[in-house]
Amino acid sequence: MNTDNTLLNAVIGAVATIGFSFLGISPIIGGAIAAYLEGSESEDGVRIGALSGLIASLPVAVILAVALVFLPLTGDVGVAIGGFVLVLAVVAIAVGFTVALSALGGLIGAYLKENA
Repeated sequence: MNTDNTLLNAVIGAVATIGFSFLGISPIIGGAIAAYLEGSESEDGVRIGALSGLIASLPVAVILAVALVFLPLTGDVGVAIGGFVLVLAVVAIAVGFTVALSALGGLIGAYLKENA
């Protein structure tokens, strides 16, 4: 299955990332699948892998962002501000981790497609 639709391939990779989330390397697998389906050069593989990781990170970011709605209800300004900073840091780290590993997977997937 070699499609020319980059967004579709990225979504397929994101679904694979979420589906294999019980494995520690699921972003690498999802990025590799997306890049392999894209069937392009390594630079494009990194790009499609990163896009796949970004799409796969959206549910996590949304779930953690919901916590921001309830933080002002704590009644303590210090707890609300500290919680806000903590949630933003966790979201940034989680998204960065997933995007970076998916880009690595995209590089691997493009390499496999070129040499298979």
